[in-house]
Amino acid sequence: MKLVKPILALGLLAVALSGSTAWAGRYHSHVGVGVVIGGPGYWGYPSPYYYPPYPYPYAPAPVVVAPAAPPVYIEQAQPAPPPQSQPTNDWFYCRKPDGYYPYVKECPGGWQRVAPRPPSER
Repeated sequence: MKLVKPILALGLLAVALSGSTAWAGRYHSHVGVGVVIGGPGYWGYPSPYYYPPYPYPYAPAPVVVAPAAPPVYIEQAQPAPPPQSQPTNDWFYCRKPDGYYPYVKECPGGWQRVAPRPPSER
């Protein structure tokens, strides 16, 4: 206890004298006195002068391959066939032998087209 009081008084005096108000701007250098408790092993290893390596290496980005779109085939429309003549309800008459189709199957002189007539009333 006897030793603590003088050390504390000496430390307080050192702090008071080292202040900027004590020198009043006349003296600009700084002298410091420090007390070290323990050795260099107390603070651990000194900091390195380089950055430590990243713990995990950067992996390259995965390659993404999208499947190609299937080809699209466009079928061209076939040209429309020309309109066929509408079947008429004409009758076909043959002179030799005398009669109408389908009652007469063959006509050697050629068929004549005849407009249809309704059956006559009796």
